[in-house]
Amino acid sequence: MCICDSAMELSGPLLVMILFFLSDAASTIKRLAYFNETGDLPCHFTNPQNISLDELVVFWQDHGNRVLFELYKGKEKPENVHPMYKGRTSLDQDNWTLQLRNVQIKDRGSYQCYVHRQGPNGLVSLHQKSNNLFVLANFSQPEISLISNRTENSDNINLTCLSTKGYPEPKKMSFVLKTENSTTEYDAVMNIFQDNITELYNVSVSLSLPVSHEANVSIFCDLQPKLTQIRLRSQPHNIEVIETEGEEK
Repeated sequence: MCICDSAMELSGPLLVMILFFLSDAASTIKRLAYFNETGDLPCHFTNPQNISLDELVVFWQDHGNRVLFELYKGKEKPENVHPMYKGRTSLDQDNWTLQLRNVQIKDRGSYQCYVHRQGPNGLVSLHQKSNNLFVLANFSQPEISLISNRTENSDNINLTCLSTKGYPEPKKMSFVLKTENSTTEYDAVMNIFQDNITELYNVSVSLSLPVSHEANVSIFCDLQPKLTQIRLRSQPHNIEVIETEGEEK
């Protein structure tokens, strides 16, 4: 079943999950789902007239008018489901919520639930609800790699940091250098790669950092995602002062 222009006249007017995306106060429900997991698309149909399922036609469509699920007079109609959604949906009839399994990044966007009653003169619109689905994939813990060490002629070391398979693109990635008496953050320009198939991001930064020969240092790499306030931090890259023979202790 597809809602085309003529039929539309029948219709009435995320590890961390952000409460904003679970708000049902607005006419469009904002939902958050995690990559490769199950997302919920509620319809919020209360059926105040206690109409029998035998009289109802209920279906969900995406923003491209592709059908995810159809319940026609109490029976599922898998033949009307678009191939990209076949085998991925199920309806919880207790709360009129459609479950979309194996959520992918490409599933983000708007969805509509329509409820019609089969009348003597055709379908009569009873209810419509819009959902906006956001998809989140958690980045891996950042990992620091040493490119080149400091030398006798330079106090700088060259490091790179990598975090993979996340979505959406993060806010920033930085190095944090800690000594006994200070903490300094060094911002860097992110190198961003997006997989053409999964649409997941890999991000990395590379930087030359000044490291003193006279103090123990711990270097971390921090990643700040967009949809959460929790930073991801790497394991420390520790640099310890090596005391030479004859040096005072």
